[in-house]
Amino acid sequence: MTFPVWKLAHGRELVLGADAIIMGILNVTPDSFSDGGAFVGIESALRQADRLIGEGACIVDIGGESTRPGGAPVSAAEEQDRILPVFEALAGRDDVLLSVDTYRAETARLAVAAGAHIVNDVWGLQREPGIAEVASQSGAGLVIMHTGREREKLSDVIADQFSFLRRSLEIARHAGVRDEQVMLDPGFGFAKNTQENIEIMARFEELAGLAFPLLVGTSRKRFVGAVTGRESAEDRDMGTAATSALLRMKGAAVFRVHDVAINRDSLKVADAMLAAQR
Repeated sequence: MTFPVWKLAHGRELVLGADAIIMGILNVTPDSFSDGGAFVGIESALRQADRLIGEGACIVDIGGESTRPGGAPVSAAEEQDRILPVFEALAGRDDVLLSVDTYRAETARLAVAAGAHIVNDVWGLQREPGIAEVASQSGAGLVIMHTGREREKLSDVIADQFSFLRRSLEIARHAGVRDEQVMLDPGFGFAKNTQENIEIMARFEELAGLAFPLLVGTSRKRFVGAVTGRESAEDRDMGTAATSALLRMKGAAVFRVHDVAINRDSLKVADAMLAAQR
């Protein structure tokens, strides 16, 4: 069986499909919804990166501005001051790929120059389309996420995914981004209520019609807490692991999570089942 290859910056690439790939979350922010302030300093950030890698993360996704609902925006300069030293410290390691979680084109450009292989845009290129130019020029992998924020959504959740993401793909292609660089993310939790998130999970196979590999980020999201009754974000890792296994069985390739170890185990079980079905 042949699996697709995700093309990334700095001559790196990642084979998708044979095994689930884990992207560990590293929030270098004081106000993240689940671990705000825990990894703001460079020393604590690097320790957490080592922990994520040691537990099985193939990718570390580094962000300097909280994307939680109601999160306070920061300036581009502050975002860059938070994250660039982390990229510079981790650059050149062959045991991990680095991703920058930003919607700003200039931050993305600087992060790739500092060692990032992937640009992860939670606004799907529709806040700063210039971020597509950065990916095109650098060869970086590009995660294009769906969001329902600041716009009217279609009533059907999958139709809205197709409408938004197709527009994003047009922006990417116009900028010269190759299809092999692109990963799509349905954006669990971004202006979606619990029922909408569950429906996207239930109908996840339909997203295969977009013909791109899929990344999912359900980790510690509010809808997981609503389903499990866990009010604290830190108590939602078991629920997250369940969503990871379910979405792996439905075709997701990459899993963006806070707790790597528990999701690694759940995904190992899903991968074993998928291997038995091939």
